[in-house]
Amino acid sequence: MTIDIESNSFERTLVIFKPDCLERHLVGLILNRFEDKGLKIVGIKMIWMPKEKGEIHYEQHKQKPFFDFLVQYITSGPVIVGILEGKDAISVVRRMIGPTNSREASPGTIRGDFSMSQQNTLIHSSDSIEAAKREINIFFKGEEVVPWKRTIKNRLYGEEELQ
Repeated sequence: MTIDIESNSFERTLVIFKPDCLERHLVGLILNRFEDKGLKIVGIKMIWMPKEKGEIHYEQHKQKPFFDFLVQYITSGPVIVGILEGKDAISVVRRMIGPTNSREASPGTIRGDFSMSQQNTLIHSSDSIEAAKREINIFFKGEEVVPWKRTIKNRLYGEEELQ
């Protein structure tokens, strides 16, 4: 079953907290930033990514010289994969993370505040609706996504949240 990434004007995006993020004990701090922004966690789990899944995840880079490094890195330790939901979640999360080359990331972004590397970049997020749909379905089964409604009146978006 394919997991829907768009519902009631909300998007879902995949995030991967990479091995260096776990080793540096930054997962909680970074996840808290997403929650503080108003994004909702609808799926999360820790895995040790098998090589085959890493190759599928990075298949668009298969012909590039850094492909083997990407796969080796993402499979070198445990990762946490999660699904975040919110209005414009894909672009919001990408802006919060900052550019891939962490040395070019602005202060206030995750990479700008916590990384100096172009390779060990702490976190991955989907870069488009198509990528989010593909990536979420690599790592999650339908029953692992838990849609839920907030029980308090939400003022995050200037209107009552629909979910």
